[in-house]
Amino acid sequence: MTPALLLLLLLAQAEGPDAPSQAAPARGSAERWHYLTRGEATTLALLPRGGIETREGFMQVEPTLVVDGGEEFGLNVGAAVRLRLWGGEPGAGLVRREDWDSLSDWGQLVRGLKLGSDNWPVGVWVGALEGYSLLSGHLVRRYSNRANPDYHPAGAFLTGRLGPLYVEAFASDVLSARLMGAQAEVDLAHVFTGAQPEPGRYTLGLSAVRDWGRAGGESPPVTLAHVDGTAVLVVRPGFELHVLGGWGERLGEAGAWGAVAGVGADALTPTLDMKLRVEVRRQHGGFRQGYFGPDYELSRWSGVGTSGPPVEQAFFPEGFSAYGEVEVGWDGVRLGELLQRHLYLSLGAEVFDWGRVDVDGRMALQVAGRRMVVAVNGLALGLGQPGARHLYSGELRWRFASRLYALAQGGTRLYPRADGTLRPVAFAAFGLGVDHAR
Repeated sequence: MTPALLLLLLLAQAEGPDAPSQAAPARGSAERWHYLTRGEATTLALLPRGGIETREGFMQVEPTLVVDGGEEFGLNVGAAVRLRLWGGEPGAGLVRREDWDSLSDWGQLVRGLKLGSDNWPVGVWVGALEGYSLLSGHLVRRYSNRANPDYHPAGAFLTGRLGPLYVEAFASDVLSARLMGAQAEVDLAHVFTGAQPEPGRYTLGLSAVRDWGRAGGESPPVTLAHVDGTAVLVVRPGFELHVLGGWGERLGEAGAWGAVAGVGADALTPTLDMKLRVEVRRQHGGFRQGYFGPDYELSRWSGVGTSGPPVEQAFFPEGFSAYGEVEVGWDGVRLGELLQRHLYLSLGAEVFDWGRVDVDGRMALQVAGRRMVVAVNGLALGLGQPGARHLYSGELRWRFASRLYALAQGGTRLYPRADGTLRPVAFAAFGLGVDHAR
């Protein structure tokens, strides 16, 4: 499970004195099962920025149940129900219709279901995909399947290992035909000389992803494929340095290809978990690495800005780019699950030689003895070009009693319109929550 997914599941509450420890007892112990029930009630205001759309206000009620079964099992279920207080189009119902008007929207009831662990030959995750990357990340990188605030699918990914072969397959929507793909990696040293004491030092991978375009708003299908090679050059206790390279194509589009070369480093200590990557990329004929990125669910409507052509039809100049990504988890005591980290930071940026810059990131801090969580998210797409897209949000949660906490949220969103444009909206929410853990 990626740190970003854990953040989505576990950041929802700062730890109280009665919360269970995140360190699971030994396998087979009945005491390793823990439960959390939670309820939140907030007011939510949607304030369109420009245009003639009416303002809307809601009472948002959000029940949650979390079951922690250790490394092999975890479940988080619940969903926000928005009850209209004022505003909206004539005839709008009590419950916000856009949250439940498709089969895919019912996927939001499952925030996370985990089966298996890194020690199992097969593992499954079902739920929200937030900051998801498909292995090498050269096709799917930092992707969120709920970036469209009117589309709430449950995604899934499956991992499997057999000898020298490692496979990861995913679907962005388990209830509809949308984004699907897989990447298979072969451990070359294992193939030629047998199992290694340090597996995965030299790998060759093949990935393919297809968007069927049949949910979350219809769009033309698109299929991409990529070949990747990785070599780990330095392995030391708590540190790893590797180089990588790859080649990709957009199938069915003549001359749509891209190449990439880069270097990455991973560092791990009892209090620090850090991953760095720097790449040089070449794009040609409309192909680009990270095509299915953090903004893709909005780019399907408008590639950049709020009213341009969708990403499948938008002109993308040929050229080079430099990409950098950093992910940091730090704790002043000792690293545990992400819930127990004082700092989580994830930042990615790409600079194109024809004048465009894309940046997205998220950060969460635990302060005041872990009783307060501050989280911020930001995305800036197409900086330096006309119609750049900016999206920002923040959240504050403060536990003022063992089972009570206050929360405040605010920021900007883009809501799709029926004509294919995007409606910019500012939002704000304030409320209280209560939980009980055992």
